[in-house]
Amino acid sequence: MLSCRTASLDPRINLWDFHQEDVKSPFCSFVGPTGNVLSLAFSASNRFLFSGGTDKTVLKYDTTHLEALNSPKSPSHVYCDHSDSVRSIACHPVQDEIFMTAGEDGNIYRHDERSSSGRPRPSDTLEIPTEVTGVQYHPVMDHLFVTSDGHGNVCLRDERMAFGPSTRRTLEGVVLVYNTKLTRRDVKPLSNPESSSVVFDREGNKLAVTMLVNMTCRLHEVIHIECLPSQHYLPTIYAVSDPNPVAVCSGRNLPDGSPAPSTERTYSNSCTMKHGSFGHPGVNTDDLYCAGSDDFRGYIWKIPPICKLTELRTEMSADEWESRKSSSAVAFTAGRTMRKYVPLEISTPFCRLNGHKSIVNTSVFHPHFLHVVTSGIEKDILLHSPTQASPCTSNLQPTPTQVRRLTENGDEDRHTYFRALAHFYPTNEELEDEQTTLSMFDHILREEGEADVFTVRRWNSDSSDEEQEEHDSDSSSDDFGARFGFVVSSQPFYD
Repeated sequence: MLSCRTASLDPRINLWDFHQEDVKSPFCSFVGPTGNVLSLAFSASNRFLFSGGTDKTVLKYDTTHLEALNSPKSPSHVYCDHSDSVRSIACHPVQDEIFMTAGEDGNIYRHDERSSSGRPRPSDTLEIPTEVTGVQYHPVMDHLFVTSDGHGNVCLRDERMAFGPSTRRTLEGVVLVYNTKLTRRDVKPLSNPESSSVVFDREGNKLAVTMLVNMTCRLHEVIHIECLPSQHYLPTIYAVSDPNPVAVCSGRNLPDGSPAPSTERTYSNSCTMKHGSFGHPGVNTDDLYCAGSDDFRGYIWKIPPICKLTELRTEMSADEWESRKSSSAVAFTAGRTMRKYVPLEISTPFCRLNGHKSIVNTSVFHPHFLHVVTSGIEKDILLHSPTQASPCTSNLQPTPTQVRRLTENGDEDRHTYFRALAHFYPTNEELEDEQTTLSMFDHILREEGEADVFTVRRWNSDSSDEEQEEHDSDSSSDDFGARFGFVVSSQPFYD
Protein backbone atom coordinates (compact mmCIF):
# COMPACT_ATOMS: atom_id res chain seq x y z
CA MET A 1 0.00 0.00 0.00
CA LEU A 2 1.19 3.52 -0.80
CA SER A 3 0.84 6.73 1.17
CA CYS A 4 2.43 10.14 0.89
CA ARG A 5 3.60 12.74 3.36
CA THR A 6 3.50 16.09 1.66
CA ALA A 7 2.68 18.92 4.07
CA SER A 8 6.12 19.16 5.58
CA LEU A 9 9.67 20.13 4.72
CA ASP A 10 10.36 16.52 3.69
CA PRO A 11 7.74 15.34 1.17
CA ARG A 12 7.97 11.65 0.41
CA ILE A 13 6.00 8.61 -0.71
CA ASN A 14 5.83 5.61 1.63
CA LEU A 15 5.30 1.96 0.71
CA TRP A 16 3.74 -0.26 3.37
CA ASP A 17 3.95 -4.06 3.52
CA PHE A 18 0.68 -5.58 4.70
CA HIS A 19 2.32 -9.00 4.99
CA GLN A 20 4.24 -7.75 8.00
CA GLU A 21 2.85 -8.29 11.48
CA ASP A 22 1.59 -5.19 13.27
CA VAL A 23 2.83 -2.68 10.70
CA LYS A 24 4.21 0.43 12.36
CA SER A 25 6.58 1.87 9.76
CA PRO A 26 6.88 1.97 5.96
CA PHE A 27 8.71 -0.82 4.13
CA CYS A 28 10.52 1.81 2.07
CA SER A 29 10.19 5.42 0.97
CA PHE A 30 10.54 7.40 -2.25
CA VAL A 31 11.75 10.99 -2.46
CA GLY A 32 11.53 13.57 -5.20
CA PRO A 33 8.22 15.46 -4.88
CA THR A 34 8.60 19.12 -3.97
CA GLY A 35 4.86 19.73 -3.51
CA ASN A 36 1.75 17.86 -2.49
CA VAL A 37 1.28 14.51 -4.22
CA LEU A 38 -2.15 14.27 -5.88
CA SER A 39 -1.83 11.02 -7.83
CA LEU A 40 0.01 7.70 -7.52
CA ALA A 41 -0.15 4.78 -9.96
CA PHE A 42 1.62 1.46 -10.50
CA SER A 43 2.29 0.20 -14.01
CA ALA A 44 0.62 -2.97 -15.31
CA SER A 45 3.09 -5.41 -13.72
CA ASN A 46 4.02 -3.11 -10.81
CA ARG A 47 7.43 -2.58 -12.37
CA PHE A 48 7.14 1.20 -12.20
CA LEU A 49 5.56 3.63 -9.76
CA PHE A 50 4.45 7.07 -10.99
CA SER A 51 3.77 10.15 -8.88
CA GLY A 52 2.35 13.57 -9.76
CA GLY A 53 1.16 16.64 -7.89
CA THR A 54 1.32 20.35 -7.30
CA ASP A 55 4.98 20.67 -8.33
CA LYS A 56 3.82 20.13 -11.95
CA THR A 57 6.14 17.15 -12.42
CA VAL A 58 5.64 13.42 -12.89
CA LEU A 59 8.17 11.16 -11.21
CA LYS A 60 8.91 7.59 -12.29
CA TYR A 61 10.41 5.05 -9.88
CA ASP A 62 11.80 1.64 -10.84
CA THR A 63 10.61 -0.98 -8.33
CA THR A 64 12.16 -4.08 -9.94
CA HIS A 65 14.81 -4.41 -7.22
CA LEU A 66 12.79 -2.97 -4.40
CA GLU A 67 13.75 -4.02 -0.90
CA ALA A 68 13.74 -2.54 2.54
CA LEU A 69 16.03 0.45 2.24
CA ASN A 70 17.84 2.44 4.87
CA SER A 71 17.68 5.48 2.61
CA PRO A 72 14.78 6.69 0.42
CA LYS A 73 14.70 5.78 -3.27
CA SER A 74 15.02 8.53 -5.88
CA PRO A 75 13.12 8.69 -9.20
CA SER A 76 14.63 7.15 -12.33
CA HIS A 77 12.96 9.74 -14.58
CA VAL A 78 11.38 13.16 -14.10
CA TYR A 79 8.80 14.50 -16.58
CA CYS A 80 8.27 18.28 -16.68
CA ASP A 81 5.69 18.58 -19.46
CA HIS A 82 2.79 20.08 -17.48
CA SER A 83 2.55 23.79 -16.68
CA ASP A 84 0.13 23.28 -13.77
CA SER A 85 -0.67 20.68 -11.13
CA VAL A 86 -0.82 17.04 -12.21
CA ARG A 87 -4.22 15.74 -11.09
CA SER A 88 -4.23 12.17 -12.40
CA ILE A 89 -1.98 9.44 -13.80
CA ALA A 90 -3.32 6.42 -15.70
CA CYS A 91 -1.20 3.37 -16.46
CA HIS A 92 -1.98 1.09 -19.41
CA PRO A 93 -3.59 -2.16 -18.18
CA VAL A 94 -1.13 -4.35 -20.13
CA GLN A 95 1.97 -2.39 -21.16
CA ASP A 96 4.33 -1.11 -18.45
CA GLU A 97 5.80 1.47 -20.80
CA ILE A 98 2.53 3.25 -21.65
CA PHE A 99 0.89 5.77 -19.33
CA MET A 100 -1.10 9.02 -19.44
CA THR A 101 -0.91 12.10 -17.25
CA ALA A 102 -3.63 14.75 -16.85
CA GLY A 103 -3.21 18.22 -15.43
CA GLU A 104 -4.93 21.45 -14.55
CA ASP A 105 -3.27 22.98 -17.61
CA GLY A 106 -5.89 21.10 -19.67
CA ASN A 107 -3.38 18.71 -21.22
CA ILE A 108 -3.46 14.93 -21.32
CA TYR A 109 -0.05 13.53 -22.26
CA ARG A 110 0.31 9.97 -23.51
CA HIS A 111 3.75 8.41 -23.05
CA ASP A 112 4.85 5.30 -24.96
CA GLU A 113 8.43 4.47 -24.06
CA ARG A 114 8.72 1.14 -25.83
CA SER A 115 10.74 2.72 -28.63
CA SER A 116 11.85 5.99 -27.09
CA SER A 117 15.45 7.06 -26.77
CA GLY A 118 17.11 9.96 -25.04
CA ARG A 119 15.07 12.28 -22.83
CA PRO A 120 11.60 10.87 -22.07
CA ARG A 121 8.88 12.98 -23.62
CA PRO A 122 5.18 12.54 -24.48
CA SER A 123 4.41 10.70 -27.69
CA ASP A 124 0.97 12.38 -27.98
CA THR A 125 -0.97 15.28 -26.48
CA LEU A 126 -4.71 15.88 -26.11
CA GLU A 127 -5.74 19.42 -25.18
CA ILE A 128 -8.95 19.99 -23.18
CA PRO A 129 -10.34 23.57 -22.80
CA THR A 130 -10.38 23.35 -18.99
CA GLU A 131 -8.53 21.62 -16.18
CA VAL A 132 -8.55 17.82 -16.38
CA THR A 133 -9.45 16.29 -13.02
CA GLY A 134 -9.26 12.59 -13.84
CA VAL A 135 -8.12 10.05 -16.42
CA GLN A 136 -8.21 6.25 -16.35
CA TYR A 137 -7.73 3.46 -18.86
CA HIS A 138 -10.55 0.97 -19.30
CA PRO A 139 -9.30 -2.15 -17.48
CA VAL A 140 -10.24 -4.56 -20.31
CA MET A 141 -10.54 -2.61 -23.58
CA ASP A 142 -7.18 -0.88 -23.42
CA HIS A 143 -7.86 1.49 -26.34
CA LEU A 144 -10.58 3.21 -24.27
CA PHE A 145 -10.09 5.69 -21.46
CA VAL A 146 -12.33 8.00 -19.44
CA THR A 147 -11.73 11.63 -18.50
CA SER A 148 -13.36 14.12 -16.12
CA ASP A 149 -12.87 17.87 -16.02
CA GLY A 150 -13.67 21.06 -14.16
CA HIS A 151 -16.63 21.92 -16.40
CA GLY A 152 -18.38 18.77 -15.21
CA ASN A 153 -17.75 16.78 -18.39
CA VAL A 154 -17.15 13.04 -18.17
CA CYS A 155 -16.22 11.44 -21.50
CA LEU A 156 -15.35 7.97 -22.71
CA ARG A 157 -12.63 8.29 -25.34
CA ASP A 158 -10.87 6.06 -27.86
CA GLU A 159 -7.13 6.71 -27.98
CA ARG A 160 -7.08 5.69 -31.66
CA MET A 161 -9.23 8.78 -32.34
CA ALA A 162 -7.72 11.03 -29.65
CA PHE A 163 -4.03 10.64 -30.48
CA GLY A 164 -1.84 10.19 -33.52
CA PRO A 165 -1.63 12.28 -36.71
CA SER A 166 -4.10 15.17 -36.92
CA THR A 167 -5.72 13.61 -40.00
CA ARG A 168 -6.76 10.62 -37.90
CA ARG A 169 -8.02 12.51 -34.87
CA THR A 170 -11.79 12.75 -34.52
CA LEU A 171 -13.88 14.63 -31.92
CA GLU A 172 -10.97 14.59 -29.45
CA GLY A 173 -11.49 10.84 -29.25
CA VAL A 174 -14.92 11.14 -27.60
CA VAL A 175 -17.17 8.13 -28.19
CA LEU A 176 -19.64 8.77 -25.34
CA VAL A 177 -20.47 11.77 -23.16
CA TYR A 178 -21.96 10.95 -19.77
CA ASN A 179 -24.81 13.13 -18.58
CA THR A 180 -23.77 15.05 -15.46
CA LYS A 181 -26.23 17.97 -15.57
CA LEU A 182 -28.88 18.23 -12.86
CA THR A 183 -32.38 19.69 -12.85
CA ARG A 184 -34.91 20.45 -10.11
CA ARG A 185 -38.48 21.59 -10.72
CA ASP A 186 -38.34 24.62 -8.46
CA VAL A 187 -35.18 25.98 -10.13
CA LYS A 188 -35.13 27.03 -13.77
CA PRO A 189 -31.39 26.85 -14.57
CA LEU A 190 -29.74 23.46 -14.69
CA SER A 191 -26.66 22.72 -12.62
CA ASN A 192 -23.42 21.08 -13.75
CA PRO A 193 -21.31 20.09 -10.73
CA GLU A 194 -17.59 19.74 -11.21
CA SER A 195 -16.55 16.14 -11.78
CA SER A 196 -13.57 15.94 -9.45
CA SER A 197 -12.64 12.31 -10.11
CA VAL A 198 -13.76 9.21 -12.01
CA VAL A 199 -13.01 5.50 -11.58
CA PHE A 200 -13.85 2.19 -13.31
CA ASP A 201 -14.64 -1.06 -11.55
CA ARG A 202 -12.25 -3.95 -12.23
CA GLU A 203 -14.34 -5.38 -15.10
CA GLY A 204 -14.96 -2.02 -16.73
CA ASN A 205 -18.74 -2.47 -16.65
CA LYS A 206 -19.46 0.58 -14.52
CA LEU A 207 -17.83 3.79 -13.41
CA ALA A 208 -18.33 6.21 -10.55
CA VAL A 209 -18.06 9.99 -10.71
CA THR A 210 -17.32 12.08 -7.63
CA MET A 211 -18.98 15.49 -7.81
CA LEU A 212 -18.04 18.49 -5.74
CA VAL A 213 -19.64 21.72 -4.47
CA ASN A 214 -18.66 25.09 -3.15
CA MET A 215 -14.90 25.11 -3.15
CA THR A 216 -13.16 28.22 -4.39
CA CYS A 217 -9.77 28.20 -2.71
CA ARG A 218 -7.22 25.44 -2.48
CA LEU A 219 -4.09 25.44 -0.39
CA HIS A 220 -1.75 24.03 -3.01
CA GLU A 221 1.17 24.00 -0.70
CA VAL A 222 1.59 25.26 2.81
CA ILE A 223 2.24 28.78 1.55
CA HIS A 224 0.11 29.11 -1.56
CA ILE A 225 -3.63 29.73 -1.81
CA GLU A 226 -5.36 29.81 -5.18
CA CYS A 227 -9.04 30.59 -5.83
CA LEU A 228 -11.23 28.71 -8.28
CA PRO A 229 -14.72 27.18 -8.43
CA SER A 230 -15.85 23.66 -7.68
CA GLN A 231 -19.25 22.18 -6.93
CA HIS A 232 -21.16 19.21 -5.43
CA TYR A 233 -23.53 16.27 -5.73
CA LEU A 234 -23.69 12.65 -4.60
CA PRO A 235 -21.37 9.89 -5.89
CA THR A 236 -22.96 8.85 -9.18
CA ILE A 237 -22.81 5.40 -10.79
CA TYR A 238 -22.97 4.84 -14.57
CA ALA A 239 -23.09 1.78 -16.77
CA VAL A 240 -20.14 2.27 -19.12
CA SER A 241 -22.30 1.99 -22.25
CA ASP A 242 -25.14 4.22 -20.95
CA PRO A 243 -24.78 8.03 -20.91
CA ASN A 244 -27.35 8.44 -18.13
CA PRO A 245 -26.64 7.44 -14.52
CA VAL A 246 -28.22 4.38 -12.93
CA ALA A 247 -27.63 5.16 -9.24
CA VAL A 248 -26.51 7.77 -6.73
CA CYS A 249 -25.14 6.95 -3.27
CA SER A 250 -26.24 8.83 -0.15
CA GLY A 251 -26.19 8.56 3.63
CA ARG A 252 -29.88 9.25 4.12
CA ASN A 253 -30.16 6.10 6.26
CA LEU A 254 -27.92 4.43 8.81
CA PRO A 255 -26.40 1.05 7.88
CA ASP A 256 -29.22 -0.70 9.78
CA GLY A 257 -31.77 0.95 7.48
CA SER A 258 -33.18 3.45 9.97
CA PRO A 259 -33.23 7.14 9.00
CA ALA A 260 -30.15 9.12 9.98
CA PRO A 261 -30.99 11.41 12.92
CA SER A 262 -31.66 14.99 11.89
CA THR A 263 -29.08 16.17 14.44
CA GLU A 264 -26.34 14.03 12.91
CA ARG A 265 -24.31 15.00 9.87
CA THR A 266 -24.28 12.44 7.09
CA TYR A 267 -22.64 12.01 3.67
CA SER A 268 -21.64 15.32 2.10
CA ASN A 269 -19.00 16.59 -0.30
CA SER A 270 -18.66 20.34 -0.30
CA CYS A 271 -15.10 21.20 0.64
CA THR A 272 -12.40 18.98 -0.84
CA MET A 273 -11.50 16.93 -3.90
CA LYS A 274 -12.31 13.30 -3.19
CA HIS A 275 -11.42 9.97 -4.76
CA GLY A 276 -13.47 6.81 -4.29
CA SER A 277 -12.91 3.24 -5.43
CA PHE A 278 -14.71 0.03 -6.34
CA GLY A 279 -13.75 -3.27 -4.78
CA HIS A 280 -14.72 -6.46 -2.99
CA PRO A 281 -11.73 -8.70 -2.27
CA GLY A 282 -12.43 -12.40 -2.73
CA VAL A 283 -15.40 -11.78 -5.03
CA ASN A 284 -15.34 -11.88 -8.83
CA THR A 285 -17.12 -8.54 -9.25
CA ASP A 286 -16.63 -5.13 -7.66
CA ASP A 287 -20.05 -4.70 -6.05
CA LEU A 288 -18.88 -2.33 -3.32
CA TYR A 289 -18.03 1.35 -3.68
CA CYS A 290 -16.36 3.46 -1.00
CA ALA A 291 -15.95 7.22 -0.71
CA GLY A 292 -14.93 9.79 1.88
CA SER A 293 -17.22 12.43 3.31
CA ASP A 294 -17.23 15.85 4.97
CA ASP A 295 -18.83 14.31 8.08
CA PHE A 296 -15.45 12.76 8.99
CA ARG A 297 -16.42 9.27 7.84
CA GLY A 298 -15.83 6.92 4.98
CA TYR A 299 -18.87 5.26 3.41
CA ILE A 300 -19.21 1.87 1.69
CA TRP A 301 -22.26 1.11 -0.45
CA LYS A 302 -23.24 -2.22 -1.96
CA ILE A 303 -24.00 -1.65 -5.65
CA PRO A 304 -26.70 -3.90 -7.20
CA PRO A 305 -26.14 -5.34 -10.69
CA ILE A 306 -26.30 -2.79 -13.50
CA CYS A 307 -29.29 -4.53 -15.11
CA LYS A 308 -31.24 -4.19 -11.85
CA LEU A 309 -30.30 -0.53 -11.45
CA THR A 310 -31.37 0.21 -15.02
CA GLU A 311 -34.78 -1.35 -14.34
CA LEU A 312 -35.23 0.76 -11.21
CA ARG A 313 -34.20 4.04 -12.85
CA THR A 314 -37.12 6.37 -13.58
CA GLU A 315 -37.32 7.97 -17.04
CA MET A 316 -39.86 10.55 -18.15
CA SER A 317 -40.48 13.32 -20.65
CA ALA A 318 -39.99 16.99 -19.81
CA ASP A 319 -43.78 17.44 -19.60
CA GLU A 320 -44.13 14.53 -17.19
CA TRP A 321 -41.34 15.96 -15.09
CA GLU A 322 -43.04 19.37 -14.86
CA SER A 323 -46.30 17.75 -13.78
CA ARG A 324 -44.73 15.96 -10.80
CA LYS A 325 -45.91 17.11 -7.41
CA SER A 326 -42.51 16.99 -5.74
CA SER A 327 -40.47 20.12 -6.37
CA SER A 328 -37.36 18.92 -4.52
CA ALA A 329 -36.64 15.82 -6.61
CA VAL A 330 -33.46 15.94 -8.69
CA ALA A 331 -33.05 14.42 -12.15
CA PHE A 332 -30.30 14.23 -14.76
CA THR A 333 -30.99 15.74 -18.17
CA ALA A 334 -29.21 17.03 -21.26
CA GLY A 335 -31.47 20.12 -21.36
CA ARG A 336 -34.69 21.56 -19.98
CA THR A 337 -36.78 20.16 -22.83
CA MET A 338 -35.00 16.80 -22.89
CA ARG A 339 -35.96 13.56 -21.13
CA LYS A 340 -35.33 13.31 -17.40
CA TYR A 341 -33.57 10.43 -15.67
CA VAL A 342 -33.92 9.82 -11.94
CA PRO A 343 -31.37 7.18 -10.90
CA LEU A 344 -31.99 4.87 -7.97
CA GLU A 345 -30.80 6.37 -4.70
CA ILE A 346 -28.81 3.83 -2.70
CA SER A 347 -29.67 5.52 0.57
CA THR A 348 -28.52 2.84 3.03
CA PRO A 349 -24.74 2.41 3.26
CA PHE A 350 -23.35 -1.08 3.72
CA CYS A 351 -21.20 0.34 6.52
CA ARG A 352 -19.55 3.55 7.69
CA LEU A 353 -15.85 3.91 8.52
CA ASN A 354 -15.13 5.97 11.62
CA GLY A 355 -11.93 7.07 13.31
CA HIS A 356 -11.07 10.29 11.49
CA LYS A 357 -11.02 13.71 13.13
CA SER A 358 -11.73 15.67 9.95
CA ILE A 359 -12.75 15.37 6.29
CA VAL A 360 -12.00 12.07 4.54
CA ASN A 361 -10.74 12.60 0.98
CA THR A 362 -9.56 9.24 -0.31
CA SER A 363 -10.74 5.67 0.25
CA VAL A 364 -9.21 2.62 -1.40
CA PHE A 365 -10.02 -1.10 -1.32
CA HIS A 366 -7.11 -3.52 -1.10
CA PRO A 367 -7.29 -5.79 -4.19
CA HIS A 368 -6.84 -9.01 -2.17
CA PHE A 369 -7.20 -8.45 1.58
CA LEU A 370 -10.41 -7.39 3.33
CA HIS A 371 -8.98 -3.93 3.91
CA VAL A 372 -10.07 -0.38 3.21
CA VAL A 373 -7.61 2.47 3.69
CA THR A 374 -8.82 6.04 4.17
CA SER A 375 -7.02 9.35 4.40
CA GLY A 376 -7.85 13.03 4.40
CA ILE A 377 -7.08 16.29 6.14
CA GLU A 378 -5.18 14.64 9.00
CA LYS A 379 -1.62 13.38 8.92
CA ASP A 380 -2.63 9.77 9.55
CA ILE A 381 -3.99 7.16 7.22
CA LEU A 382 -6.45 4.69 8.73
CA LEU A 383 -6.56 0.97 8.01
CA HIS A 384 -9.99 -0.66 8.37
CA SER A 385 -10.70 -4.40 8.37
CA PRO A 386 -13.74 -6.38 9.56
CA THR A 387 -11.58 -9.44 10.36
CA GLN A 388 -7.96 -10.38 10.97
CA ALA A 389 -7.51 -11.01 7.26
CA SER A 390 -3.77 -10.38 7.09
CA PRO A 391 -0.79 -10.35 9.46
CA CYS A 392 -0.90 -6.59 9.83
CA THR A 393 -4.45 -6.63 11.25
CA SER A 394 -3.78 -8.96 14.18
CA ASN A 395 -3.78 -6.12 16.70
CA LEU A 396 -6.57 -3.94 15.32
CA GLN A 397 -8.80 -2.30 17.89
CA PRO A 398 -12.57 -1.72 17.47
CA THR A 399 -13.45 1.49 15.69
CA PRO A 400 -14.92 4.38 17.67
CA THR A 401 -18.69 4.52 17.34
CA GLN A 402 -18.82 8.31 17.42
CA VAL A 403 -17.19 11.00 15.31
CA ARG A 404 -15.98 14.40 16.38
CA ARG A 405 -18.64 17.10 16.24
CA LEU A 406 -18.15 20.65 15.06
CA THR A 407 -18.32 23.06 17.98
CA GLU A 408 -20.88 25.85 17.86
CA ASN A 409 -18.37 28.57 18.71
CA GLY A 410 -16.08 28.94 15.73
CA ASP A 411 -14.29 32.18 16.65
CA GLU A 412 -10.89 30.53 17.01
CA ASP A 413 -11.33 28.59 13.76
CA ARG A 414 -12.37 31.77 11.96
CA HIS A 415 -9.28 33.55 13.27
CA THR A 416 -7.01 30.72 12.08
CA TYR A 417 -8.64 30.72 8.66
CA PHE A 418 -8.34 34.45 8.06
CA ARG A 419 -4.74 34.45 9.26
CA ALA A 420 -4.02 32.01 6.45
CA LEU A 421 -5.86 34.18 3.92
CA ALA A 422 -3.79 37.14 5.10
CA HIS A 423 -0.63 35.11 4.39
CA PHE A 424 0.14 34.46 8.04
CA TYR A 425 0.69 30.82 7.26
CA PRO A 426 1.02 28.09 9.87
CA THR A 427 4.56 27.19 10.85
CA ASN A 428 5.84 23.70 10.18
CA GLU A 429 5.55 22.98 13.90
CA GLU A 430 1.89 24.04 13.86
CA LEU A 431 1.23 21.81 10.87
CA GLU A 432 2.86 18.85 12.60
CA ASP A 433 0.54 19.48 15.54
CA GLU A 434 -2.26 19.40 12.92
CA GLN A 435 -4.77 21.22 15.12
CA THR A 436 -4.27 24.32 12.97
CA THR A 437 -5.25 22.35 9.89
CA LEU A 438 -8.36 20.88 11.53
CA SER A 439 -9.35 24.34 12.73
CA MET A 440 -9.18 25.86 9.23
CA PHE A 441 -11.35 23.14 7.72
CA ASP A 442 -13.83 23.31 10.60
CA HIS A 443 -14.40 26.95 9.69
CA ILE A 444 -14.85 26.06 6.03
CA LEU A 445 -17.44 23.41 6.89
CA ARG A 446 -19.44 25.85 9.02
CA GLU A 447 -19.44 28.49 6.30
CA GLU A 448 -19.80 26.39 3.17
CA GLY A 449 -21.10 22.96 4.10
CA GLU A 450 -24.75 23.55 3.23
CA ALA A 451 -24.51 25.33 -0.14
CA ASP A 452 -27.12 24.49 -2.79
CA VAL A 453 -25.56 23.20 -6.00
CA PHE A 454 -28.33 24.88 -8.02
CA THR A 455 -27.35 28.24 -6.51
CA VAL A 456 -23.58 28.08 -6.72
CA ARG A 457 -23.17 26.21 -10.02
CA ARG A 458 -25.80 27.15 -12.59
CA TRP A 459 -25.66 25.96 -16.18
CA ASN A 460 -27.49 27.53 -19.10
CA SER A 461 -27.47 25.90 -22.53
CA ASP A 462 -27.37 29.36 -24.10
CA SER A 463 -24.25 30.37 -22.18
CA SER A 464 -20.77 30.03 -23.56
CA ASP A 465 -17.99 28.44 -21.58
CA GLU A 466 -16.62 31.91 -20.91
CA GLU A 467 -19.92 33.03 -19.40
CA GLN A 468 -20.04 29.89 -17.29
CA GLU A 469 -16.51 30.50 -16.04
CA GLU A 470 -17.37 34.13 -15.24
CA HIS A 471 -20.32 32.98 -13.15
CA ASP A 472 -18.12 30.45 -11.36
CA SER A 473 -15.47 33.04 -10.57
CA ASP A 474 -18.07 35.32 -8.99
CA SER A 475 -18.84 32.76 -6.29
CA SER A 476 -18.12 34.04 -2.79
CA SER A 477 -17.16 30.63 -1.40
CA ASP A 478 -13.65 30.20 -0.04
CA ASP A 479 -11.94 26.87 0.59
CA PHE A 480 -8.46 25.49 0.93
CA GLY A 481 -9.32 22.22 -0.83
CA ALA A 482 -8.04 18.73 -0.71
CA ARG A 483 -4.47 19.52 -1.57
CA PHE A 484 -3.71 19.94 2.10
CA GLY A 485 -3.26 16.17 2.44
CA PHE A 486 -1.26 14.55 5.21
CA VAL A 487 -0.73 10.79 5.36
CA VAL A 488 2.07 9.31 7.38
CA SER A 489 1.14 6.32 9.52
CA SER A 490 -1.44 3.57 9.83
CA GLN A 491 -4.02 3.24 12.59
CA PRO A 492 -6.74 0.59 12.89
CA PHE A 493 -10.39 1.58 12.91
CA TYR A 494 -13.43 -0.16 11.50
CA ASP A 495 -17.18 0.21 11.99
